[in-house]
Amino acid sequence: MFKLIILVILLGVIISLFSGLFFLFRDQGEGERTVKALTLRVGLSIVIFVLLMLGYRFGLIPGYLP
Repeated sequence: MFKLIILVILLGVIISLFSGLFFLFRDQGEGERTVKALTLRVGLSIVIFVLLMLGYRFGLIPGYLP
């Protein structure tokens, strides 16, 4: 379940990244849609990072030591 949540959020990051690229070309840098899409991407990336750290802390993600 935890891995599925991470994958869905990662898919959202990828979609947001490509929508930002699309809006950048479509609006020729004049609109705010590019900034909003990339802000969403950064926010989702932070959420993924925090979830991975919490997953490791609570044992949902095993740590591998050599």
